Amino acid sequence: MVAVSRCAAHVTRRESNLAKEPPSSENSDPGEGNRDEHEMKILIAEDDSVARSILTGALRKHQHDFVVTLNGRQAWDAFRKDYFPVVISDWIMPEMDGLELSRAIRSMLRTNYTYIIILTSMSGKANYLEAMEAGADDFINKPFDEEHLVARLHVAARILGLRKHVKQLEGLLPICAYCKRIRDEDSVWQPIERYIASRSEAKFTHTICPDCYLHVVKPQIQNA
Repeated sequence: MVAVSRCAAHVTRRESNLAKEPPSSENSDPGEGNRDEHEMKILIAEDDSVARSILTGALRKHQHDFVVTLNGRQAWDAFRKDYFPVVISDWIMPEMDGLELSRAIRSMLRTNYTYIIILTSMSGKANYLEAMEAGADDFINKPFDEEHLVARLHVAARILGLRKHVKQLEGLLPICAYCKRIRDEDSVWQPIERYIASRSEAKFTHTICPDCYLHVVKPQIQNA
């Protein structure tokens, strides 16, 4: 069974079952919404009840949304149905293990990136490299504590934020032909100065270019 929990402080907590039937296999690509960089929607794949309890307790405390699944197959069904910025998966699980899940996620063509954290009691360089080659971004050894997990999630948030910033810079910016405002990723139209200043270290100072002075400002002065 897959359980969904909303944990934000300003929203009443709710829990629901995501279905005894597998989620649809539709290859959707929903957007990320207006979520704060430290509040993420996280998919958990963990068959061990103790580890699952530690994970959900930490995520609830730090106000993340999360979906809990008991194996890689359930997690894959949930992932195909919705977008999750972060996936936390155990390595050894029934039906589909964590590395198989990682490979499946990486094979899916989506615009938004998903940061994958693998949990395992196995250690050593060979296991670490195997997880990375399967598409994982991070590797946490069991047993782990809340502080360690939260630190890794902060790293995930920074990486996801950086990738989103780069994607914005590389993409086409919709700009109004009349007022020259830019439409951001939340479909909000804002002045170009505000858009750039909020996404970079650039600061603006307003002046008048020679062409505008010659063809706009000077005639206005002469006709005053």
